[in-house]
Amino acid sequence: MDTVRPRSTESRRLREELRERTADLQRVKAEYDNYRKRVRRDRMAVREIAVVNVLGALLPVLDAVDRACEHEPMTPGLKEIAATLESQAGSLGLEAFGEEGDPFDPTCHDALAHHVSPDADRLTCTTVLRPGYRLGSRLLRPAHVEVTGPPPPGGKPGLRRDLTGTGQAGGPSLEP
Repeated sequence: MDTVRPRSTESRRLREELRERTADLQRVKAEYDNYRKRVRRDRMAVREIAVVNVLGALLPVLDAVDRACEHEPMTPGLKEIAATLESQAGSLGLEAFGEEGDPFDPTCHDALAHHVSPDADRLTCTTVLRPGYRLGSRLLRPAHVEVTGPPPPGGKPGLRRDLTGTGQAGGPSLEP
């Protein structure tokens, strides 16, 4: 009988060690899984930042190509450059926005001129001077637009209306 107790004691001790090692292994596995997820998220964030930086640097190139397409005869080479640049930027997620007739949104449009129209009921983009760009939900550059809308309520002629919602109205009017 003396040999039974030491065995059961050792058996209990071995079971307890096994439980501890199993718990340790589960903790290490969970830590490693969390580490892999964190590294994956960090890599995606770095990729997104890199894409934003590259596309932001290419916006002046897109503007120059757009101006060349508007003012120069469309040669096959210019046409191919414009199409390739547009498709490659689009494949990275770049979206141009700002169309005539869009409702004015101060979060994504910069109004450079405000024209008054008594029959207008809201501010509308009437001329797009420079397109805006976004990458997913991130605004890279607001669109520069001219807007047409109702006269400001109680506004004084000759003063510019606050189109940005910042409360900083004033200055000379851009209206003719």
